[in-house]
Amino acid sequence: MRAIQVTRLDGPEAVELQEVPDPEPGEGQVLIEVHAAGVAFPDVLQTRGLYQAKPPLPFAPGGEVAGIVLEAPAGCGFAPGDRVAGMMMIGGFAEKAAVPVESVYALPDRLTWEQGASIVLNYTTAHFALLDRGRFTPGESVLVQGAAGGVGTASIQVAKAFGASRVIAVTSTDEKGAAALEAGADEYVLLEGFKDVVKASGGVDIVVDPVGGDRFTDSLRCLVPDGRLLVIGFTAGTIPSVQVNRLLLNNIDVVGVSLGGYNAKRPHHSQDSWKALLPHVESGALSPLVGSVRPLAEAGQAMTDLDERRAIGKLVLTVR
Repeated sequence: MRAIQVTRLDGPEAVELQEVPDPEPGEGQVLIEVHAAGVAFPDVLQTRGLYQAKPPLPFAPGGEVAGIVLEAPAGCGFAPGDRVAGMMMIGGFAEKAAVPVESVYALPDRLTWEQGASIVLNYTTAHFALLDRGRFTPGESVLVQGAAGGVGTASIQVAKAFGASRVIAVTSTDEKGAAALEAGADEYVLLEGFKDVVKASGGVDIVVDPVGGDRFTDSLRCLVPDGRLLVIGFTAGTIPSVQVNRLLLNNIDVVGVSLGGYNAKRPHHSQDSWKALLPHVESGALSPLVGSVRPLAEAGQAMTDLDERRAIGKLVLTVR
């Protein structure tokens, strides 16, 4: 089969499309014929050996796929021919992928393959961040950093679907602001000076932050008393620090969000999140904003686009 291979840790531009053996599904794994694969920031980090999980070389990056079941363990609830999405640590940028059964999800017919490869990771992350870690309650207001990206657009839609009174998107350009509005944000503000605009409008209860970097302190300043800032990642490339007196003065929380670590100790959690999300997927309230779609051979360019902040919506690779 064809697969993207990381053969040296020199970044996205160094990946190669190669012929490799088909994966052999192990015990408790589902073999999926991949039709589309989602591109995420951890994939970029893995090409440089900077992600917390460091698989031995060579390996195929890619942590989310959509496709058709080829083989499945007896009694697992899936059968050959089923449309599914799947999550894994590596192996998604390939024509076939072996995925743990607890990380395989029945894919509604209303979703395209590209949407299917865009939905599970980002939307379960947003649900875990807001509902589990952020203690979100209906009627609260939410600010989303990096709001035009995959996690950002998912967070906008999850917040609105679960009853947010107002969702403010922070974007670097008006073009990205328009994408955030398309995803369902009530309004957007540009990154430059966002703090003053948000504070003047009354502040927010929750900040969703997959970006980090030098906007972090101003995000804290946007919170009302008892507010929460949800730390999802550091796509800006730098990890901010916290002056903890800021937390004390206004009784605010900085909350870590690590879905992979949480799911590793609770194998059924991601399925529970998916079940909570599914009615909103079926209604159309949760509908991934798919951005650039490239063939598998252009995986390196797709990851470079993500790395260089050119992405709007979810970047996807078509495999078939």
